[in-house]
Amino acid sequence: MKRIILLAGLLFFAAEGYSQGSTDYGSGLKVNFNEDGSKYMRFIAWNQIWFRSSDMNPGTMIADEPATTNTDIGNRRLRMLAYAQISKRYMIVTHFGINNQTFTSPTGSTKKPGMFFHDAWNEYAVVLPEAGKKFSLSLGGGLHYYMGLSRMTMASTLNFLTIDAPIFNWPLIDNADQFARQVGLFAKGKYGKFEYRMSINKPFGTNTAPVDVTNADNAVAVDNSGNTRWSKAGYFEYQFLEQESNLLPYKVGSYLGTKKVFNLGAGFYTAPDATRTSVNSVVQKHDIKLFSADAFLDLPLGAKEKKMALTAYSVLYDYDFGPNYLRNIGIMNVGAADPSFTGDRALAGAGNTQPMIGTGTIWYTQAGFLLPCKAEKPVVRIQPFGAYTYKKFEALEKSSSQFDIGANFFLDGHHAKITTQYSTRPVYIAKDNIDGMKGDFLVQLQIYL
Repeated sequence: MKRIILLAGLLFFAAEGYSQGSTDYGSGLKVNFNEDGSKYMRFIAWNQIWFRSSDMNPGTMIADEPATTNTDIGNRRLRMLAYAQISKRYMIVTHFGINNQTFTSPTGSTKKPGMFFHDAWNEYAVVLPEAGKKFSLSLGGGLHYYMGLSRMTMASTLNFLTIDAPIFNWPLIDNADQFARQVGLFAKGKYGKFEYRMSINKPFGTNTAPVDVTNADNAVAVDNSGNTRWSKAGYFEYQFLEQESNLLPYKVGSYLGTKKVFNLGAGFYTAPDATRTSVNSVVQKHDIKLFSADAFLDLPLGAKEKKMALTAYSVLYDYDFGPNYLRNIGIMNVGAADPSFTGDRALAGAGNTQPMIGTGTIWYTQAGFLLPCKAEKPVVRIQPFGAYTYKKFEALEKSSSQFDIGANFFLDGHHAKITTQYSTRPVYIAKDNIDGMKGDFLVQLQIYL
């Protein structure tokens, strides 16, 4: 009987983490392997379609035509997650799919994108989480998402407050990791209201050749790990109010008032000799040292029958990849450099790219408010939100600020929602010169089961 109660509790917390704002889905698509449901497999599938109208950076062409704007539709994510509880202590997790399919790409065809594994790990509960016991511990290994650093570094992609993550929360994205994951060993658990996650990993190798310079002040670190050394990561969080599930690593972005949560957290990621510079033909290796501190709040507000809620998150990142390291990224970028362009080009490159990740400081804050609604089963719930980003990179002499503003329209919690968002980005034409801002208007259609 005790075993059945324990497994029921685990399933409740798993369902809770994936059904914010709707109670109609229970434990979702679940197959029981025995009569009491203690051995099971659960499937989660989701799709996020983006419609976009974007300003292009100066000097952009799409296909072979100069372009200052672009309107398109694309597949941001098409994913499936399957996890199996083989026993009360042993779990297997797999997560696979495709991302970022657009109508064209600077590198060629985007038809039939390759499906790949995002996560694939095994996990064993050494000390089971049980009622009345403060301490729990699970150990696991494989391609995993326990990458430390911050809450948003391990964010679920199913329940963002804004339309998406800001990307710099995944500072190694598709360089030293596989879509924000590395292969390694991890430990996770709780002690009362304190939650911990730690991992040691073998980063994916990088081999960008550094540009040789004669003045050390002009040296630029690039990703070149050689014979990659082990990385270490951790995230530690104190949960002051209700406790969050840690069955899976994916952190919730907005609970829509279904929980009372206030957490403070801090984390890190370090990797020895992960980047290189070259000065007067002498190559020097540099460690990657990344740190963060963050706070997350999600609370119901006002009269219970009005079902209002406030969600807020703020994080400060301190990044050190080596001297003057800077990486430019554009989500689902379709633009390429126009060789015939004669004006001032964006330093970040063509399309919708921007200075995204680098040695320096990033402060990011988002907040949203779920508007009141007294209906038992409303046709739609609305959640306006806004976000602010401040970046100060060593490679750029001028700092930047940018904004996101939008709203979620919940047809059935996060299971079926439409999100609209307008985002700005700075356009650097020199290290000390921002030539105004460019904008992106996005509409997302999301469904998950």
